[in-house]
Amino acid sequence: MNNPLQDTRALKAILEEVVEDVRKAAPGIYEKAVQEAEECDKPAPKKADFEKFGIAVYTRMGELVSAGNAGVGFPIQSISKVFALEVALEAVGEKLWKRMGREPSGDPFNSIIDLERDRGIPRNPFINAGALVICDILVGIGGNAGPNRHVVKLLENLLEDRTVDLDKTVLESDRTGGDLNRSLMYMARHYGNLNHPVEKVLDAYIHQCAIKLDCRWLAKAGCFLMLDDPDDGDEVTVAAARRARRILAVMMLCGQYDGSGDFAYRVGLPAKSGVGGGILAIAPHRASIAVWSPALDPMGNSWLGTLGLELLSKKTDWSVFGRARH
Repeated sequence: MNNPLQDTRALKAILEEVVEDVRKAAPGIYEKAVQEAEECDKPAPKKADFEKFGIAVYTRMGELVSAGNAGVGFPIQSISKVFALEVALEAVGEKLWKRMGREPSGDPFNSIIDLERDRGIPRNPFINAGALVICDILVGIGGNAGPNRHVVKLLENLLEDRTVDLDKTVLESDRTGGDLNRSLMYMARHYGNLNHPVEKVLDAYIHQCAIKLDCRWLAKAGCFLMLDDPDDGDEVTVAAARRARRILAVMMLCGQYDGSGDFAYRVGLPAKSGVGGGILAIAPHRASIAVWSPALDPMGNSWLGTLGLELLSKKTDWSVFGRARH
């Protein structure tokens, strides 16, 4: 098959194959999910959620190719943490890491025990405690964007001034059901790692989680992480590339919570998931990839989205760990 980066038809054929393979595998994955839910005494998953899958790829050549349910919008939820980290790193630089680590947690993404153990310093910016400290930084930036619009503004710039919508259900449910996130912030504040009012920080966090995109727009938004080599050595471009490299490193280690190691083994690409069913993955220097399917595994990552990225990685030979074939 032709190089998918140089032949849009070849890439389209690959994506159609991925969609077909995912749909064939979906019934078996659904049965596995039901069995795991029964063993853990959790609610049974919805079969209909295993019938939806979308994928989109935005290449370094500026081509956008999609298949399946790629046009279905969904709240990006924790994927927004990638864009929030970019805004915070650009604003405060490396001193951001004085307020949080870059290590996998090993505990649930909303663990308060983890935060207490480390005396208010979150393990990484992608667990909830870390994301809330990032939002504390964003609230302190100020400017005409307002504390709730820094991530929205970045996305609108990346999407060439397209208006970004917010999911009303997420706005309401996260605001009324955010007691655990409030607890995380009070713990961080107890140890001197939160500088602004809890409700103001929570509101900023809720707004970024409620951002609603589909796979096509999410793939395009992720293009700033592709690390295209700058030709002119412009300082701003080089600084952006360095931030992207650091963000990709954290995505690789922590982007799928406790499933990050298995994801790295199966897919081999830095990625960030969200409980809305989306995953943003990056093939450096090649493509930005977005997948969506609402059924979540026990770690909170999309069952079919992970499988779709694994299949795409095999078919394209995209992996940060090197090529498997010529």
